[in-house]
Amino acid sequence: MTTKPTSFAIIGAGLMGRLLAVSLARAGHQVDIYDLGGPEGEHSAARVAGGMLAPLAESAVTEHGVVRMGRYALARWRELLGTLASPVFFQQDGTLIVWHRQDAADAARLRQQLAATREQVPELPAMEPLDAARLAEVEPALATRFASGMLLPGEGQLDNRQLLAALALEMQQLGVKAHWNQAADPADFTPGTSGQPGWVLDCRGLGARSAWRALRGVRGEVARVHAPEVTLARPTRLVHPRYPIYIAPKENHVFVIGATEIETDDLSPASVRSALELLSAAYAVHPGFAEARILEIATQCRPTLPDNLPTVRMRTPRVLEVNGLYRHGYMIAPALLDVVLELLTTGDSPLARSFDLTVDTAESTEELAA
Repeated sequence: MTTKPTSFAIIGAGLMGRLLAVSLARAGHQVDIYDLGGPEGEHSAARVAGGMLAPLAESAVTEHGVVRMGRYALARWRELLGTLASPVFFQQDGTLIVWHRQDAADAARLRQQLAATREQVPELPAMEPLDAARLAEVEPALATRFASGMLLPGEGQLDNRQLLAALALEMQQLGVKAHWNQAADPADFTPGTSGQPGWVLDCRGLGARSAWRALRGVRGEVARVHAPEVTLARPTRLVHPRYPIYIAPKENHVFVIGATEIETDDLSPASVRSALELLSAAYAVHPGFAEARILEIATQCRPTLPDNLPTVRMRTPRVLEVNGLYRHGYMIAPALLDVVLELLTTGDSPLARSFDLTVDTAESTEELAA
């Protein structure tokens, strides 16, 4: 940071809030962070996630700018994780996509989509089509189970809960004052005045709906299981018309299984039907999941704007809002982090333009950099 040391109040200690708190504290700023929940992030969408970093795989459901953010973030995650005192599981061995024979037409359409994306975003590694023999080499655990597949090289994943814990510890060591179990609102502050923070950064996700009425929740349901008989080496996605699940292997034979995406703000527990569909689809990928032990089935709603794209905006002086990360939080968070740091440093962000990212500032760029 090239700006003189100042103070920040960050509202929301999910993924974005914690990344910003650590970066700003390291740059010599005084940081207070407020969250409705505790250090485990129990109210945050970041806690209920697969932690996958898969820009080409996600290109089937998002824009090229988000894909570029994801590609940029892969290298940044290595840098960011390398600065943390606590280890965080990180893997970059690609994404495997498989399908059953009856879904070959859907897989062919997906392959065409991914090939078209790479033409527009050529920095992405080329997809590798897999026949049965090559698939068995890449993922021995699925040998003889699928006749073909696709490998998306260079894609990755991390352990989201290890990361949240590591960032909480880093904040503590850097002297960030954490106000856990304390809700806050930008209206509680008058930034830039005597006795007040110099800036307010609003990273509340769905908690910001009172100020950002276009926000909606998109519900996701995720199972965490312990499956000693399953040895999948990388995130695996199943092409299926009803159950397009992902399976993300973490350490010690823990697997995160997710798929559901429902247009609702409902945060009640998962339904029996959803749980059965999710776990049955995982069993169809690998029979070892039959003897897995269910550690948790969790639900959460991702903060989503009408275009399903993230936005950074400043509607009132010295209050910067970051929201709308949708289902791509871990994939794009480092890109958004660097955009916000550029804005705070210089009042402008070339990175944002390279990502086609909306930066809506009612104030002048001079105010941002002041």
